[in-house]
Amino acid sequence: MIDLSLAQIADIVGGRLTDIDAEEAARVRVTGTVEFDSRAVNPGGLFLALPGARSDGHDFAAAAVTAGAVAVLAARPVGVPAIVVDPVASGSASGGTAGVLEYDADGSGAAVLAALAKLAGAVAAELVGGGLTIVGLTGSSGKTSTKDLIAAVLAPLGEVVAPPGSFNNELGHPWTVLRATRSTDYLVLEMSARHPGNIAALAAIAPPSIGVVLNVGTAHLGEFGSREAIAETKSELPQAVPATGVVILNADDPVVAAMADKTAARVVRVGRSSDPAAADVRADQIVLDPLARAGFMLHAGGEQVAVSLAVHGDHQVSNALCAAAVALECGARLDQVAAALGAAGPTSRQRMQVSTRGDGVTIINDAYNANPDSMRAGLKALAWMGRQGPPESRSWAVLGEMAELGDDAISEHDRIGRLAVRLDVSRLIVVGTGRAMGAMLHGAVMEGSWGSEATAVADTDAALALLRAELQPGDVVLVKASNSAGLGALADALAADIPDVPGEGGG
Repeated sequence: MIDLSLAQIADIVGGRLTDIDAEEAARVRVTGTVEFDSRAVNPGGLFLALPGARSDGHDFAAAAVTAGAVAVLAARPVGVPAIVVDPVASGSASGGTAGVLEYDADGSGAAVLAALAKLAGAVAAELVGGGLTIVGLTGSSGKTSTKDLIAAVLAPLGEVVAPPGSFNNELGHPWTVLRATRSTDYLVLEMSARHPGNIAALAAIAPPSIGVVLNVGTAHLGEFGSREAIAETKSELPQAVPATGVVILNADDPVVAAMADKTAARVVRVGRSSDPAAADVRADQIVLDPLARAGFMLHAGGEQVAVSLAVHGDHQVSNALCAAAVALECGARLDQVAAALGAAGPTSRQRMQVSTRGDGVTIINDAYNANPDSMRAGLKALAWMGRQGPPESRSWAVLGEMAELGDDAISEHDRIGRLAVRLDVSRLIVVGTGRAMGAMLHGAVMEGSWGSEATAVADTDAALALLRAELQPGDVVLVKASNSAGLGALADALAADIPDVPGEGGG
């Protein structure tokens, strides 16, 4: 974060100073990072007191100051230097009900979150005035992978700040903004949404001059109610980009392409096509290697260059095109873009992480999140990789629940079970109980897979035991589910070939 005094921060967020006088508050400066975990506090930092499932950050204020924080942003006095903001209704924070405020009983978390947004907004405005370029991206799937690729292609051009993993909500967004300093050239912000207005609120904190929309699918369908509502919410990003900016749209998704009518900014279309009229930045001659890494010819501005991706899955071509378009808008040469894309391997954990064990078993760890679109992409990558091995090798789809699909959960899980069979996946392991997982198994059976080809197990322990007993050299295993299903530990255990999956609580 840029260097600010406590007095300046209090003025920005509309808070009052406690346990520190005005003179000292004008002298004491925040020179470190802003943190919501007291264990991550560093000297000169600012600690955020937020409520959680098991504890309240206000109870850790003293520990944070002992660890080096100069003050706490809180909703009540905490006995150490603090900037205090009054509790507010949770729904007023960041454009709707924030998922990070699930345990906010009295509005204190909402107050701190709203203050954090104000602070991030002020810092972003000052940095933009100094030359910072803000890139915002959204989409139903692929946001984190694309964010990682954008950061990689911008790195040769200057200093880049981007969120770790999928830190893209009402807390992660301003937290990432406050990672930027006066030396930062590019700030890449991933934007998620669970309700209409979420993306507009995030974009208002740090208005992007470059906006990217990847796709509109069915992630969070249960919360939005319809794909049309999802599309409308995603379109909040192009609407937030000023006329002087640029909006990059995936022309292969008609719903996204139609967002060109919703922005005053210049539009750049990306897509998979051999037709120069179809997209401004495009890919053709697409091929996959045995590990489903795509190679293609990248076309832009009348030039072309060969690209060989280091990330896995045919779907990464679209992600790479969006990243390429961003870099080109920021002044990169086409050959620079190709080189950066070729060097950009998987960065965020449990997102199409591919590893091959010493016994020749390949694990695809894509267990961080899942929705119907990303599940289809993962299964297609699995099927391709399975076909590239020796004749005796098999493909295994180890799948858990796709959360937040609402009334469509049963039908969508059924479709995934059927797709696994249509792609000729050798073995489907359905992990978990309940109607949705039953529908996935039922879909596979109705499509023609029965007996040991499609198996249901109760939990990760049972899945791991089955896999350890039956995996053979050359097999390829996809582990994928929403994060709430907890299959990440299973994938990690398989990749490391350790005896047991770590328990949730354990001793």
